Amino acid sequence: MRKLFSTAIVVVGLFVLSAFTDKPEALRYVNYSIFGKEYAKTPIYNNSLKGHVYYIVSGHGGPDPGAMFNQNGHWLCEDEYAYDVSLRLARNLIGNGAKVYMITRDENDGIRDETYLEPDKDETVWGGARMPLNQRVRLKQRSDAINQLYRENEAKGYKTQRAIVTHVDSRYQNHKVDVFFYYNPNSTSGRSLANTMYSTIKSEYDEHQRGRGYEGVVKARNLWMLRETIPTTVYIELGNISNSFDQKRLLLPNNRQAIANWLADGVVKEG
Repeated sequence: MRKLFSTAIVVVGLFVLSAFTDKPEALRYVNYSIFGKEYAKTPIYNNSLKGHVYYIVSGHGGPDPGAMFNQNGHWLCEDEYAYDVSLRLARNLIGNGAKVYMITRDENDGIRDETYLEPDKDETVWGGARMPLNQRVRLKQRSDAINQLYRENEAKGYKTQRAIVTHVDSRYQNHKVDVFFYYNPNSTSGRSLANTMYSTIKSEYDEHQRGRGYEGVVKARNLWMLRETIPTTVYIELGNISNSFDQKRLLLPNNRQAIANWLADGVVKEG
């Protein structure tokens, strides 16, 4: 596996701060406005994922912020933090030569390096469609968009197509949740990808925070986005937005980037 770039880890208390070192020289740059002004210029480092197509879907959005928690007067909303990690993941996959679609989109947010990500309701779906409030209709809107793009790319000769869905959990405040993964019970390729991404994150924690322990899991679930999408799909829960430990993983931009790096490394490892 060739990593996009290495991650130097500094342990502070019970969470990680990441600093990125040893960046390879970019082969070229491509501009993607969806990543925002500071990150639009996107470096392509290698072609390890050339010929791959990825559909990135962050959970909720539009009229539905998803899980919420008020910290010091700031509302932490699932859709904002899942979206930021998703953008960073998408940029990393592009850096490895992949063709990537952001299915859920916010044209004026981009990657944000703030701790508190201000919530809004202007997210759309690929093609510019507004998100409906009804959950089932909203999920169908997303799976339909993915399936249409899948067929178009299949006709162009793309063999490897995958979807990655990100969410943020919400449980009791004292319930810490490590990153965990779901796959379609009927998808052997989904199970394989989920396990590879899981093992990649586990190995990073084992290497950089020995003794911490990693309690993420991989499970089969019959969820809409796993069942109704044609490409191999993995559904990822990034943490518990109500838990102070998990909040450090979500609120600190360096931590959001580290998680995106490790998820991308898992995808590259799967090949």
